[in-house]
Amino acid sequence: MIELIKQFFLLGCMSFGGPAAHVGYFERVFVKNKRWLSEETFASGLAISQFLPGPGSSQLGMYIGYQRAGYIGALGAFVAFTLPSFALLTAAAVLNSGAQAADWVATIISAAKLLAVVVVIDATMSMGKKFINSWATASIAVMTTLWLLFTPSGVLYQVLPILIAGVVGAIGFAKPQQRQAPVTIAWRRSGTITGLFLLLLTVPWLFNQTLWVQVFNLFYQAGSFVFGGGHVVLPLLEPIVGDVVTDSALIEGYAAAQLVPGPMFTMASYLGASIEGLSPVWGSIIATIAVFLPGALLMFGVLPVWDAVKTQPRLAGAISLINACVVGLLAAALYQPVWVSAYTQPLDLLPIGLGLVALIKWRVSVFWLLLLMMIYQFTIA
Repeated sequence: MIELIKQFFLLGCMSFGGPAAHVGYFERVFVKNKRWLSEETFASGLAISQFLPGPGSSQLGMYIGYQRAGYIGALGAFVAFTLPSFALLTAAAVLNSGAQAADWVATIISAAKLLAVVVVIDATMSMGKKFINSWATASIAVMTTLWLLFTPSGVLYQVLPILIAGVVGAIGFAKPQQRQAPVTIAWRRSGTITGLFLLLLTVPWLFNQTLWVQVFNLFYQAGSFVFGGGHVVLPLLEPIVGDVVTDSALIEGYAAAQLVPGPMFTMASYLGASIEGLSPVWGSIIATIAVFLPGALLMFGVLPVWDAVKTQPRLAGAISLINACVVGLLAAALYQPVWVSAYTQPLDLLPIGLGLVALIKWRVSVFWLLLLMMIYQFTIA
């Protein structure tokens, strides 16, 4: 448990680059290096986190913690991964830091973005080798990538490829299994957790006169209906929490969230600390818990049923194509936003290439790769 918290805290301190980069970091550390879970288990959690609303990379982190140490492990993984960005953004709001970052901070961010390119390329290649094993899986991966690159961002466009892959896999690629798990107990647990999610979505309306309950209610709604994470957060968050957060605070929080590692959903920490009528720390804690809680409840509401029924022939077929679809999702994210935000000049290909060789062939730690990228950026600055 201590090792789990340590690893997630370290990742929370250096995981720049958004959800796609976080997936790459998780795959590198917990699948390849630590071998805490298999590629299949990791891909299963990734598929679920992509399908559900909420912060995808944080849901995947909680899933990994759950696989390692149950619900306590999931909580530990979430707290450790979120704490650095929560603390930094809360402090930024208290200091009302809306100014642009210093040059040296911007240089470090640029280095972290180049590292994100390397990590996501590695994750895409690794998962592609594992799950692209037929013309059908290759076709699904390619079509998913092209679909996401040439359509607008949004909930429908992100979820639709996963739905289609699941339906096609269930109908045309059912896989007979030797063992099928009972589902009665799983449905009860799933129903209980999902019921709690719905209860928290509706009951706070009855006590909405109190400011802290109103804040919890609004941010809980935001976490329940926002898909995609990353840069999708701002346009979808604004109409929900606009009653308690000013437009300037929204923009400042969004900008500040891009300057810190960890999940961008922690912009809620900045926004909560900016609400008048609540102490900054108390407001930040309420907003942060509220925005992450629905994603966690949905994840653990789905998991018991998923674990119980994934051995069913049709679902096994669906999973095979969903895994291929996830590879396509990663490939699309590799270009936009990871590559687009990181690559600025042809010379950037040099540290990216060296980083790939060091990561894949020599298995160099991402910490040393970050130092390499920082040396490069400070040299050309």
